[in-house]
Amino acid sequence: MKKFPDNFLWGAAASAPQTEGHGSTDGKSPTTWDKWFEMAPEKFFNQIGPEDTSDVYDLYQEDVNRMKEIGMNSYRTSISWARLLPDGETLNPEAVDFYRSYFQCLLDNGIEPIMNLFHFDMPWWLMKKGGWETRESVSAFGFYAKTVFEEFGDLVHRWSTFNEPLVHIEAAYLQEFHYPAIHDIKKAVQVGYHTLLAHFEAVKAFRESGKIGEIGIILNVTPAYARSNSDEDLQAKEYADLIAIKSFIDPCVLGEIPSKLIDLTKAAGLTPQTQEGDKALIKEYPVDFLGLNYYQPMRVQAPSNPNYPITSLEDLFEPYIWPERRMNPYRGWEIYPKALYDMAMLIKNEYRNIPWYVSENGMGVEGEEKFIKDGMVQDDYRIEFMEEHLAELHRGITEGSNCFGYHTWTFVDCWSWLNAYKNRYGFYRVDLENNFARSLKKSGLWFKELTENNGF
Repeated sequence: MKKFPDNFLWGAAASAPQTEGHGSTDGKSPTTWDKWFEMAPEKFFNQIGPEDTSDVYDLYQEDVNRMKEIGMNSYRTSISWARLLPDGETLNPEAVDFYRSYFQCLLDNGIEPIMNLFHFDMPWWLMKKGGWETRESVSAFGFYAKTVFEEFGDLVHRWSTFNEPLVHIEAAYLQEFHYPAIHDIKKAVQVGYHTLLAHFEAVKAFRESGKIGEIGIILNVTPAYARSNSDEDLQAKEYADLIAIKSFIDPCVLGEIPSKLIDLTKAAGLTPQTQEGDKALIKEYPVDFLGLNYYQPMRVQAPSNPNYPITSLEDLFEPYIWPERRMNPYRGWEIYPKALYDMAMLIKNEYRNIPWYVSENGMGVEGEEKFIKDGMVQDDYRIEFMEEHLAELHRGITEGSNCFGYHTWTFVDCWSWLNAYKNRYGFYRVDLENNFARSLKKSGLWFKELTENNGF
């Protein structure tokens, strides 16, 4: 039996835009996802947009009862900025009532709410002004955070500012998976800088609120693994770690943007616009904890034909296919549980052993209906995935890493951006053809036993 520490957080994660539904009702204004689906529905899998998602807005009470049934003692989701402040300034009373009732329901059932402020859902009113490209986004986010703490700080005592900020930076400005789906590395750097400052404005607002609790940030921190020990491949790994790990975790935990990152952007003519007082803000407001999302490793090699000055991340490192890799054939991602142990040691050895938890880990599978037997999805593949990762996490905790919880992605199947419901992750299956009816998967029964034993 691998036992975990007392009071360990067992739960799941989700987000407002991926679960709530009521995307255009109850006072909510549009986000980039609502507008992008309106403009280009063909980009979305099966042309399923964000209007209804999993209808948690109506079904949260039943869902909380289901959480309790499988032993969850914590749950992380997000608040919709566009629902709470539809124009960025005016409080939506319907949103306040919904969230207060939702959070109180969680508390009444012994489930700690961990609330995140931003999960890729930029309000359209701000996107029209440039979104994270504009400095106005920093102060706007600070005001939103202040409002959230005022309205819900008596119910929620553990907060995070952003989920995977690197994703909305890369996916929107270096790839084509988030709006505005352009490739502009200079804009990407500026967006990253404003996102970082918005995080610190939110932490500052929390400290000044006087509310009891803690605040952190949720990052997809994945150690890079080099193809070889050659100087060139190791340099690629250093660059990958600089971008994927140090760019956010260093300022959030250590209070400084890495000097190598500053030098890199300067040499490439990519230095973002800054203001006096930015460095002091970053220095003064470190986080209390980290959430780390992990699904797959990052394997890198030296770039084959780099540009200098750089024009993309591929000028710093390229992906590498490890010959011995094991794959999730449905999602196209490598399965490598040991990285979770490596992450635990990274936090212990390089980041003051700050308290942290696994804020997402899970296995997405397409076409799960083919695994239904006797009315239940027999997702043994998901159970095996979690067991292997938990074994590595347990090893890290045993060796002194200060991890306080493990959350899966996700509790009920949720809508996932351009992929919609293509890949399913939940402990509960959502039937889109039957009023979003929930049905427990085999992994939910396994999770119940896991939480009862505080181990496996």
